[in-house]
Amino acid sequence: MTAPDVRVKICGLTRPADVAAAVEAGAAYIGFVFFPPSPRSLSPEHARALALEVPAGVAKVALTVDADDAALGALLDRVPVDLLQLHGRESPERVSDVRARFGLPVMKAVGLREAADLESIDAYAVVADQVLVDAKPPAGAALPGGNGLAFDWRLLAGRRWTGPWMLAGGLTPENAAEASRLTAARQLDVSSGVESAPGRKDPDRIRAFLSAAGAG
Repeated sequence: MTAPDVRVKICGLTRPADVAAAVEAGAAYIGFVFFPPSPRSLSPEHARALALEVPAGVAKVALTVDADDAALGALLDRVPVDLLQLHGRESPERVSDVRARFGLPVMKAVGLREAADLESIDAYAVVADQVLVDAKPPAGAALPGGNGLAFDWRLLAGRRWTGPWMLAGGLTPENAAEASRLTAARQLDVSSGVESAPGRKDPDRIRAFLSAAGAG
């Protein structure tokens, strides 16, 4: 069993009932996807309606992929979010620019498959407010994340960064406790692992994940 201070992000929410289930279960973050190839992608209007249902104290996260300033500006004009998640090939310089330009904290996703990839985490950890350590997608994959893939969590054993970080990639209610134990992650991000179908969250699996993670 993990410690009771693990914070959980439920990502890829598309329905009011799913938002309610995540909030009720104790999620610290609610994630909305703005990347059309994803089955979880939302229009700004749809996301705005969902975001307005999220109570104060639960962080609303906008996941974007290589979005330019115009796209980010249009999104933020319509959707009230607390955190920008950059999940594409954004450089450390781009992360810094987005933080300065839009005045919101930024979480940068970094793909990990082997030990050599750890250098990228170090580079982003000094410019992003948070780093999301995800499984690197296979070559040719349409999605940069949300593929239900895990990496060897032992790669993170003993690793520490100056700022907060979050673990993602293939997490489920069945492996959340083990993932946290092996990596010492205090934040976990789950999407497909709590779904009954792509983009449709299962409230029972959401509750099971929060319980297994030791959140609350």
